[in-house]
Amino acid sequence: MAAADIQQPPTTPARRSSRPRRSSTPRSPPPQTTSKRSPSPIISSLSAENPKGVKNITRKVIKRLEGLGHLEMLVDSDFVLPEEEEVGGDNEEKEVEKVLYAIGQESLRSNKSGNKHKSNGHATNGHANGNSQVDKLKKAKTDFEIPRKVLHSSIGFLTLYLYASESDVSVVVRALWLALCVIVPADLLRFKSKWFARTYERYLGFLMRESEKVCRLSLSVRILSNIITPSQNSVNGVIWYIIGVNFALAFYPQDVATVAILILSWADTSASTFGRLYGSATRKLPSRLPILRLPLAPRKSLAGFIAASVTGAAIAAGFWGLVAPVRFGGRDLTWEWTAGVRQVDADGTGAKSFGFGGPVGLLLITVVAGLVSGVAEALDLPGSLDDNLTLPIISGGCILGFIKLLGVAASWLSS
Repeated sequence: MAAADIQQPPTTPARRSSRPRRSSTPRSPPPQTTSKRSPSPIISSLSAENPKGVKNITRKVIKRLEGLGHLEMLVDSDFVLPEEEEVGGDNEEKEVEKVLYAIGQESLRSNKSGNKHKSNGHATNGHANGNSQVDKLKKAKTDFEIPRKVLHSSIGFLTLYLYASESDVSVVVRALWLALCVIVPADLLRFKSKWFARTYERYLGFLMRESEKVCRLSLSVRILSNIITPSQNSVNGVIWYIIGVNFALAFYPQDVATVAILILSWADTSASTFGRLYGSATRKLPSRLPILRLPLAPRKSLAGFIAASVTGAAIAAGFWGLVAPVRFGGRDLTWEWTAGVRQVDADGTGAKSFGFGGPVGLLLITVVAGLVSGVAEALDLPGSLDDNLTLPIISGGCILGFIKLLGVAASWLSS
């Protein structure tokens, strides 16, 4: 047999070691990548090319954050940015929705990251738990809102006392104007002196909204702190409160002015309270009121609207049904149970009755007062006017107008 015919057995390849071979040359370290923090989605959603638009968007975002639901609604619910066609309104409203969406996403990411660090046992000083931020915000809201709402609603009881004790309205108006002479300069000084602002808010900050403070501390405003300037701080709501009350006392009959102040004191408080508690469980109000097409604040919820309407109706029914005749025997009333709509003489010596008294007239006034309270509290008027100013003026004017219209209808039916 030839040597060439002998088949050699196939050579098996040498077994490679699973351990990687060490190189004799030193291994170069991997290139270090410098991680840059991505820009905040809040800042990227606002354009610096239009500073006026940025101010308007910032103001609206703050009002929504301090309104119903606050950040709890964004964190506790599945917050999704609406589609372009669903946002509605102009570009400014879309930007506001984007900013709110960004805040919600940051809160959700912080929440998840905080829970992850907590479960792994790697809680560090640099990474706070997402829930702690929300808890701090809730605690701040509780600390600041409860005293402010207590003071807000206590004005109603003081108003009833002054009405029943037959106090002189002109004396009350002068006292309120004198109070403004002290409050307004102090409020303006807050924006000029940071030291005075810190001192002022240290003692009176628990009675103020977060958006009314120069030295803001809340989470929602800290997120936007890099685009807020001191000139954008809002005036203390007490100023608008006193102006609205004085307007009602000066230009409306005493019974209508009292109801308007009670609506400001109690209906506004109930709308805010129930809106915060149940606003996330109900849908938001439409952007405009049906038929009248009046603009409604997008942060308002159906729960707050219902609470304000029910409270306003209860105020009108209880006042004209029980309290109104207490003052001077009811001689200055624009509506009285037996006489109905009345027109009081200028000297207060006599009055002309038109009818629509009894339960029918009271029911009509009660229903209108309730609807007016809910709508006036939810309005979003141009210039972001404070509801402490607009609520007594609008509610008192509408109720007085309806009573006069009721008198015209009564005289037309009787003729």
